[in-house]
Amino acid sequence: MKQPDSLWSIGPSVYLPNLLYGIGQGAIAPVVALSARDLGASVATASLVVAAAGIGQVIGDIPAGALTARVGERRAMLLAAGLASAALMACLVVPTVLGLGLAIGATGLAAAVWGLARQAYLSDAVPVRLRARALSTLGGTVRIGTFLGPFIGAAAMHFLGTDGAYWVHLVAALLAAVVLLRLPDVDQVRRARGGSPAGVPSTRQVVRDHLPVLRTLGTGALLVGAVRASRQVVIPLWAQHIGLDATTTSLIFGLSGAVDMLLFYPAGSVMDRLGRAWVAVPSMAVLGIAHLLLPLTGGFASLTGVALLMGIGNGMGAGIIMTLGADASPAIGRAHFLGAFRLFADAGNGAGPFVIAAVTTVSGLGPAILVMGMTGLAAAAAMARWIPPHPLAPAEPESP
Repeated sequence: MKQPDSLWSIGPSVYLPNLLYGIGQGAIAPVVALSARDLGASVATASLVVAAAGIGQVIGDIPAGALTARVGERRAMLLAAGLASAALMACLVVPTVLGLGLAIGATGLAAAVWGLARQAYLSDAVPVRLRARALSTLGGTVRIGTFLGPFIGAAAMHFLGTDGAYWVHLVAALLAAVVLLRLPDVDQVRRARGGSPAGVPSTRQVVRDHLPVLRTLGTGALLVGAVRASRQVVIPLWAQHIGLDATTTSLIFGLSGAVDMLLFYPAGSVMDRLGRAWVAVPSMAVLGIAHLLLPLTGGFASLTGVALLMGIGNGMGAGIIMTLGADASPAIGRAHFLGAFRLFADAGNGAGPFVIAAVTTVSGLGPAILVMGMTGLAAAAAMARWIPPHPLAPAEPESP
């Protein structure tokens, strides 16, 4: 099997299952805390249940790389869909908060396997000249899915109550598995290029061999993850702080998400044509500046403007972490490396809200937002310092 000459040729088998999975994730996102409260959880405990998905994803990153290397990308995604389906069935029947938390954590494990396997697949199946567009489109389908998911979930809940959201995710995961059966075997792509998966080293060996990259570019990925996750927290918190109601806050957040969705393909195109830093650095700079401006807003119009700026910054960076990971990963042991690299970004995603909570407890919400703004600027500096040259850039001539 030859590598595709365009993304259209692999769209149905690669991006459709990703869109379906994203719809499912978006459908349950607003109701997990409500389900926990219905089972008798306090507000704090319900928040921990919601956080279980992120914890499961962080825990699952390294094992996901080992699993993908062992069974292959397609089988790993099918196993992830199966695990997610079982976990969602558990969400529908568990009678305790602990059981719900474990089930939500299992969906995070499934998401780790799914995300790593789809990234590894595209890293091998798509030529380098299309890599950023392929991976930014992958990230874009998730954004579209999570945007549509709450609306589809709300329609299902009209008939089935809170359980309707879980049924949407369950059906979406099963449909994604069905579509995945059409996915070509990536080993055919490797063989067509003369590569071989034989002799894959252990995770420990891969991490040791690539520790300088993980220590530098991985730290940048951690900062990026923290700032991106912060955006989802600070907009609603600041809206409440300045007295906006929940409906208005949801509208502002939705507008920001809509802008975010529109930029994934242009971002990938720029990365492929000019280089990764042309997107990563401005994206983080815009997100950082938007955070610094947020405490200056005092009403609907100003907050909407800053939220749209955050959407632009986040959308500009669609697929950047996946692309950088693919660029840095070795041909042999790719999945192991990607598991370690994704661990940094996912740890940042989890750490961002905790940093906001800690600084808010000590100094207030405004200073916490400013800290995350400075983190965004630090992420921009890290990306400028550590992103390697464009993979397609001509090699510099050797000195005589």
